[in-house]
Amino acid sequence: MQKTFKDFGLSESTINSLAKKGFEIPSAIQALVIPEFLHEHTNIIGQAQTGTGKTAAFGIPIIETIIPENGVTKALILAPTRELAIQVSDEIYSLIGEKRLRVLPVYGGQSIDQQMKNLKRGVDIVVGTPGRIMDLMERKVLNLTKLEFFVLDEADEMLNMGFVDDIEKILKHTNDTQKMLFFSATMPRSILAIAKKYMGEYKTLKVENKEETTALTEQIYFEVRESDKFETLCRVLDFERDFYGIIFAKTKHEVDEVSEHLKSRGYAADAIHGDITQAIRNKTLTSFKNKRITLLVATDVAARGIDVSNLTHVVNYSIPNETESYVHRIGRTGRAGNKGVAITFVTPREAYQLNRIQKATKSDIKKQKAPSVVG
Repeated sequence: MQKTFKDFGLSESTINSLAKKGFEIPSAIQALVIPEFLHEHTNIIGQAQTGTGKTAAFGIPIIETIIPENGVTKALILAPTRELAIQVSDEIYSLIGEKRLRVLPVYGGQSIDQQMKNLKRGVDIVVGTPGRIMDLMERKVLNLTKLEFFVLDEADEMLNMGFVDDIEKILKHTNDTQKMLFFSATMPRSILAIAKKYMGEYKTLKVENKEETTALTEQIYFEVRESDKFETLCRVLDFERDFYGIIFAKTKHEVDEVSEHLKSRGYAADAIHGDITQAIRNKTLTSFKNKRITLLVATDVAARGIDVSNLTHVVNYSIPNETESYVHRIGRTGRAGNKGVAITFVTPREAYQLNRIQKATKSDIKKQKAPSVVG
């Protein structure tokens, strides 16, 4: 029999908050993590993809457990990007219900003075990026010695972005009794080394990729020459009705190039990558969520933390080098009961990469004939 959130013994306040969001049945990762993190004293490594309900999986036990104490931060959640920090903070805040808990996202690009003022007033749960967390610790306004929960979200992305040393520095300023949870789509050795060093004993709770990310996603690929990619993309956009999706490119330069060419053709497109300012980034994401633009061209890192559940398509304009990146990308569509399509452009020399992805993910990525290139 499938469990509901009520079976976890959650408070009425949390159950009501979940009901308002339309949540009754926990996702696979929530069903694994919530009872373990809520009732046991074990540290956890959770392995699941983007879009599987990870935030509620760790957020609910934190909300249920901590008791506010004036001037004491009880939970710290580290996120690799500003967007993810904001998203996690918003999600936790939406689950608090009647409980008087204070949640604060902290990240670069926002006034540190305002963040310091908020921390001095007292914050129960801090969600932040490693750099800003360290800045606030150095300024003596963020004390982590009484933490009850330490969560590392998107641990593999932390590694990719070079945050491993920062994570260790932060952990050295926390206590030995906190519960720890590392969430990641994959588990690189360096992350496991940190877990072994600071967690001691831990359990690994894993959700298989296919169960959560590919069940509702049709996966297809087109064989195209590099020089024909853009024209092929335009033909796809012209043929597909109500296209609303993310186009993944490999580099910032390629993102800009594809985005500008799409706009010059009259498509409602824009771009995000690491060199775009936060103000422009926020404006672009708001336009995308509101469907004022329907095509978002992005790098893998820039797309982390984007919470949009009704995408119709994901296009791998450039096939990713890593299998994990492919799974992350296609996990952006086929969510919340909606069917989606993942399209991958493959040049002849990239056939081996496609074969490797198919074997690793056990996916049926079907070859289709690319729309005709005009001109």
